[in-house]
Amino acid sequence: MATLAGRAGPIPLRSTIHSVYSERVSIQHALLGLLDHQPRHGYQLKQQFDRLFSPNRPLPFGQVYASLARLERDGRVVVNGVERAEGPDRKRYSITDGGRSALLDWLAEPLAPEPHLQAELYTKVVLAILVELPLDELLDAQRRAHLERMRELTTMRRNAPLATALLADYATYHLEADLRWLEMTSARIDDLRTQIRNEARA
Repeated sequence: MATLAGRAGPIPLRSTIHSVYSERVSIQHALLGLLDHQPRHGYQLKQQFDRLFSPNRPLPFGQVYASLARLERDGRVVVNGVERAEGPDRKRYSITDGGRSALLDWLAEPLAPEPHLQAELYTKVVLAILVELPLDELLDAQRRAHLERMRELTTMRRNAPLATALLADYATYHLEADLRWLEMTSARIDDLRTQIRNEARA
């Protein structure tokens, strides 16, 4: 099977094409980013996640609490209080130093350039705004990773059989679309920063 070679090891072309249909948003990292702003309970986190990252596909409550349980187990969040009101008690979660370190490491690492990564790229941009990281560095690192992958695809397709060359073309065209998205995001970053910060305060 044809592969796309890279720093993280070969990526099968069929896997690359299959990723078009897969969901790539990191829920745990998104929750860490939301908690970096201030402590919140699970219901608040779900509301903010849906508003910022998935307005057309709300996150199930069970997935929120399962993710929080794993983050707590891994020492990335802690329960720092319980809100008692009508209905069940609500645990309030805070991010730990280890959780913030894991979040910053994830934000700094470019994604493996594959087709249709816009959902996860957008998640990284929003979280970088929330934790007040310089966005130019994040976008430039991702742009470099995409360009490197495109060079590898160009080299691979030169002497490849037609079927493999067509798969490489397919991946290249989608990576080009990602690059256009990165350029558009860079041009509109000030407006996005204002909107995201307003949403986070809501």
